[in-house]
Parts: sequence; structure tokens; C-alpha cells
Amino acid sequence: MTLPGRYYCDAALFRREIETIFQQDWVWTGRAEDIPTAGDFFLRELAGESLILTRDAGGDIAAFYNVCRHRGTRMCVEEQGRFPGRIQCPYHGWSYGLDGRLAGAPHMESADFHPQDYPLHRIHAGIWDGHIFVNLGDAPAALAGHLGGLPQKFARWRMQDLRRHRRIVYEVKANWKLIVSNFNECLHCPLLHPALNRLTDYLGADNEAPAATYIGGSMGFRDGVETMSVDGRRRRPYLPDLTEDERRLVAYYAVYPNLLLSLHPDYMMVHSLWPRALDHTRVVCEWYFDPQQMAAPDFVADDAISFWDTTNREDWRISEMSQAGIQSRAYTPGPYSKREALLHAFDQYVVRRVRP
Repeated sequence: MTLPGRYYCDAALFRREIETIFQQDWVWTGRAEDIPTAGDFFLRELAGESLILTRDAGGDIAAFYNVCRHRGTRMCVEEQGRFPGRIQCPYHGWSYGLDGRLAGAPHMESADFHPQDYPLHRIHAGIWDGHIFVNLGDAPAALAGHLGGLPQKFARWRMQDLRRHRRIVYEVKANWKLIVSNFNECLHCPLLHPALNRLTDYLGADNEAPAATYIGGSMGFRDGVETMSVDGRRRRPYLPDLTEDERRLVAYYAVYPNLLLSLHPDYMMVHSLWPRALDHTRVVCEWYFDPQQMAAPDFVADDAISFWDTTNREDWRISEMSQAGIQSRAYTPGPYSKREALLHAFDQYVVRRVRP
């Protein structure tokens, strides 16, 4: 059965999801190429917190709370940029090395003041093939455990070598879980996505058995279709290391809680979900391609981007309609079909995490 309405409409339950899921699980935050050298940074707002993600002098990814240890001031306001060797608070000038250690504290000459006691509060960070994840928990299990078999499964896509060509940000008036659920089934495709349904068989999903931290599967193309685009025609070479079988499918995986990963024969698409309220989710959709192909004068990407932008907007509209219907006093849980097993598995993940 589907979840009770309170999982989508109760503000207290939404806050508990933020506390037990988004503040405790590994969350996708961006790409390593966005901070290529020491001092480069970008900010992310996650679970009500502002986070700094940067690269330290040794080349490692480092993540910190955007909070000065002096009087708690938020230090960075620009969404991305480059630190000039140090992270400095604009209020009283406390400064920190790229490793988070306190490097300067004006007017703190007291004998009982020890700079080593006041580093920036560090956040656990990990990387998978160019994808950066953070975990706000105190002592989380390793990112490798969260990903399970996915690194091996998707190694031939060489995601770390792909580069972003386009980003579109959507504001969706629906609970984040409805967007995850919508992504993981195609029974709605004949009615909602006529263009998509012409390219792939909506009953042709080959789903993997649900894992504790992710769900997903693959879908093949209809005869004559080479990729997911406005007409199914592939205008770019295949990604170089894919097998013949991998060239004939798209892998769609939801890595809990906020990464919706779509791996195509010739590009990668990433949706990241950022809950803003129980009925408001910011969805960031990004398209990645082989950078050598992107540099070619005849490179084309609009065929894929236009196709998915239309499909996205169809999904967001129905997700908003689901949110509106579930908020009705008439809503009661309904039965899932056998083809909606992934959705039930996701529901159970949520229930396990929020249960006291």
C-alpha cells in the first residue's frame, strides 16, 4: 500500500525526515570538476545548513559548515569562487586554512586561547567517479557501503570524465518523495509522456532487486531508437568504453536520498533533489557529455536537453497534482501493483529512517 497522507503533509514528519535522512545519510552535493584546484569552492544549502565545499592544498575534497568559530557568522555568501589561500570571516577577520585549521584570530592574545581548539567544523565528504557526497552525521559508515555495487556496475560510463553542458533548475510544488517515486516507474509513461513512450517500452524495465540505499534498473530502446532524444536519433558517438549491451539501454537509479542518476549511451543526466518544505522541492537537472565531443564544432546537445526538459515538466506537473490530491481529506492509501515494487521499497526506507 502507498504511504499514509501524513508522510507528505505533516510538517513535523517532514522535519524528522530532514533530521534522520538528510542529516544522517550520504547526500549528493555536486561534481569534483566544479572545484578543480586548491582554494576553489562552492556552497550548498542542505537540511537548513550552509556548507562550504572546497579543495585543500593536497588536492583533497574538504567540506565545512559555513560558520565562523568566533561568533558564528556565516563567512561565505557567493555560491562559488576561489579562496585566496585562506577562508576569512568578514566580521572580525578570523581566517582558516583550506584544511579548516584556524590560521589567524585578531585580538585573541590571551594566554589561555589556543588556536588549535577552534578549527572549522568539518563535514564528512566522499567522491565517486566525480560525484561529491557529504554526510552531516557524526560517525557515518563509509560512502562505499552506501553505494554498494554501483561503482562496479557503472564503471564503464567513466562518469568522472564527463563534463556538464547544461543545468536547469525547477521549483516543484510537491514533496520530495513523490518525485523519487515518479522517477522509479514508467506505468504513467503512455499517458503522460507520449514522446518518451515512442522511444522505449514502458513495460520493458529490467529492475534490480532493491538495495538498502538505492533502487533502479534499466530500460531498452524500441527498434530503430539509439538514444533518448527528440527523435531517438543519436547525434553523438557512444561513450567510449560501453559494451554493445550497454549501448542499447538507459540505466535509471535513485541513490537515496537525493540523486536521480540516468546513464545513457552517449550522455549522463543527473537530477538532484533539495527539499525546501514538505510541499516544495527544488530539482536541479544537469546534462553531462564527453568533453572531447563538446569541443567539436558540430557538437549537438539540444536534442537530448529539449526532450528531457519537456519530460521533466510533465513529471513535475503530475507530481504537483499528486501532492494536491494527497492533501485531501478523501485520500487513503491505495494498493501498489506488482510493477511498483521499487516504490514500495523506497517507502520502506523512509519509514525505517523516520520511525522513532
